[in-house]
Amino acid sequence: MGNVLIIAQIQDGEVKKATNSTVTFATEVASHIGGTYSILALGDDLSGQSEALAALGAQKVFLAQADGLDNALAERWAPIIEKVVVDGAFQMVVSPASSTGKDVLPRLAARLGAGMASEVVQVAFNDGKLNYTRPMYAGNVNGTVVIDTPIEILTIRPTEFEAFSPTGASPVEKIDVPQAPEILGKIEFLGFEKAESTRPDLAEAGVVVSGGRGLKSGENFKLIEDLADLLGGAVGATRAAVDAGYIHNDFQVGQTGKIVAPDLYFAVGLSGALQHVAGMKSSKVIVAINKDEEAPIFQVSDYGVVADLFKALPELLEEIKKVAK
Repeated sequence: MGNVLIIAQIQDGEVKKATNSTVTFATEVASHIGGTYSILALGDDLSGQSEALAALGAQKVFLAQADGLDNALAERWAPIIEKVVVDGAFQMVVSPASSTGKDVLPRLAARLGAGMASEVVQVAFNDGKLNYTRPMYAGNVNGTVVIDTPIEILTIRPTEFEAFSPTGASPVEKIDVPQAPEILGKIEFLGFEKAESTRPDLAEAGVVVSGGRGLKSGENFKLIEDLADLLGGAVGATRAAVDAGYIHNDFQVGQTGKIVAPDLYFAVGLSGALQHVAGMKSSKVIVAINKDEEAPIFQVSDYGVVADLFKALPELLEEIKKVAK
């Protein structure tokens, strides 16, 4: 029997959908080994998020509130999480594989002397042990790993687990936050740069329209933006497009960018390199537009159009506008 501690992901005052997906993972683990799951949230002021967190069916919701916690510095967060894990005798800590989770949990694992598995996409119970499936070699293969330490640390890909639907109300407890470690005196938080957009969040959007190097310039990305706006979706891009300066790297989809799994994914003017496909292959429906009929993207797409994007995309935009009227 083991209890699970979930690290909530909160951004811009909202509990992100990735937290709900992590709850789904925790319920699956609990079905295998028994026990319960609790949620820990860290921030300057969590009064506006406590109700949403309490609706996620946890045994308990812990709130760690102190000035500066919104900055999500691993050096500050890790000792706080460690105290909750030790005091609550938790056997597993799990977080979405976000930038915060990838930064904080390895430090936590080192402090606890715990084994860690990153980017978990599936869990099974075999021979009395939990088996975790995670992508390796840029998503080219999936490996199965087992953690043999008393405490297990995990990050999971939220796109691989359905979002948990709110239910009931959990008790909420504010915890005492340990004094900040001395190392923080050597660290200066300069700020968090975020690309502002009125479109849906890329990682959570139901529709994503991505462009690649075939767009040829940043100005031509307006075609991608126009299609995304017509469909109420988000804009994405390949690493090649980002490296070429066509668009900000906040919009990069792929192994070194954001992992997405929308209901509809448009891949426009991109070849389908392994690094990019690893970040979007779980999309429910994939539509590719590329003038090269041998482009690898057609191997993973549900629908493909072999055409010059500068002709095909304006025609598609006009047809959608007719239907939308």
